[in-house]
Amino acid sequence: MQVLSRVLSYAVDPLGKIAGNPCEGIKRLYRGDRSEIIWTTSDLAALKKTCSVEISHAVDLAPHTGLRLSDVLRLSWSHVGEDAISLATGKSRGRREAIIPLYDDLRDVLARIPKVATTILTNSKRRPWTSDGFGSSFHSAKKEAGLADKDLHFHDLRGTAATNFYIAGLSIRVIAEMLAWSEDEVERIIRRYVARGAATKDAVRQLNEARKRT
Repeated sequence: MQVLSRVLSYAVDPLGKIAGNPCEGIKRLYRGDRSEIIWTTSDLAALKKTCSVEISHAVDLAPHTGLRLSDVLRLSWSHVGEDAISLATGKSRGRREAIIPLYDDLRDVLARIPKVATTILTNSKRRPWTSDGFGSSFHSAKKEAGLADKDLHFHDLRGTAATNFYIAGLSIRVIAEMLAWSEDEVERIIRRYVARGAATKDAVRQLNEARKRT
């Protein structure tokens, strides 16, 4: 199914032969538990120490938005408004819109990325990334950084974003509205991606704050 999905994605973009990829959203029989797998600060620092500036921009943007790789790659400057990034998500085929507030750290990330194309992220030729081109470059960057043996995928940066949003105190409902997920999806993603240690620390913080209030 992965091969078929790749072929159909190519038919969508750049060929424009079909409107959407019918493989997207199909449930797979195998579900791996990656609940403890997120990119740590040291992981990101190791990758950014050796990777290209173009890959660096991508690994900065993804954990600050929580967007899927396909949406991150097609994100354009026109999606960036005065107060938020607004993007109809690809997996929902445009039925859902992610609205990500432009908080200070996200503004800083965007400010570091030069505007050389309509898309925010570009390859070394200043052209929009293709999914295959980015995947190959990202894999090479991981290998060069000495992270090839670590079970880290680009989509695990969504787990990093979920951790950051969760620890920041955002509610399930707010995260769902930001990222165009259902509240049930957010709960599943948090259970799957958010590190248990981080969740425990947050529970301690909330209990301590509750004690102070009483």
